[in-house]
Amino acid sequence: MSNELSKKIFSLRRKYNLTLEQVADVVGVGKSTVRKWETGMIANMRRDKIALLAKALHTTPAYLMGWEDSTLVVQDINTRIPVFGSVAAGIPIEAITDIEDYEEITEDLARTGEFAALRIKGNSMEPKFSAGDVVIVRLQETADNGDIAIVLVNGDEATCKKIKRTPEGVMLISTNPAYEPMFYSNRDIEEKPVRIWGKVIELRAKF
Repeated sequence: MSNELSKKIFSLRRKYNLTLEQVADVVGVGKSTVRKWETGMIANMRRDKIALLAKALHTTPAYLMGWEDSTLVVQDINTRIPVFGSVAAGIPIEAITDIEDYEEITEDLARTGEFAALRIKGNSMEPKFSAGDVVIVRLQETADNGDIAIVLVNGDEATCKKIKRTPEGVMLISTNPAYEPMFYSNRDIEEKPVRIWGKVIELRAKF
């Protein structure tokens, strides 16, 4: 197997946040075989496996094998992002292991920042957000008045709330009227701390 092909397999798998197991399942091989393809340890690949591997990596056999100009054959498709069951302060996104599923966003959207998804827990954001729904989140440390954001308070698990800023601090507002707004002073923001994890840009409701 050419070094160029091995690089393409590795690069595409990482681009679409795919595990070795996910690629292996589509192709019908073990994950060790995919690892060997990525490292160039297997010299030949059957044609039917090339087609399945291209499907798993969201591209074409022609691109993988170098039969065409890569600019013409890479498909304009969606990008997979992880759905987390929970996130906590101080843990880099790449180190979070609580991955429950994957969602897809468009390539155009993916180019605007780094994204992840979070599964809603509880009923504090009803009726718009219900327990089990998934929100698509652009990872960023700021949010404007009126934004729905994922917020970390005092290092605890993230919560989804509407942001209202004042000169004295920030208010985290539930859309469920049964829950009182939570106010944090500027001092609280620094000392607890209160940190924005990301801005909610889309709801994927689950029925």
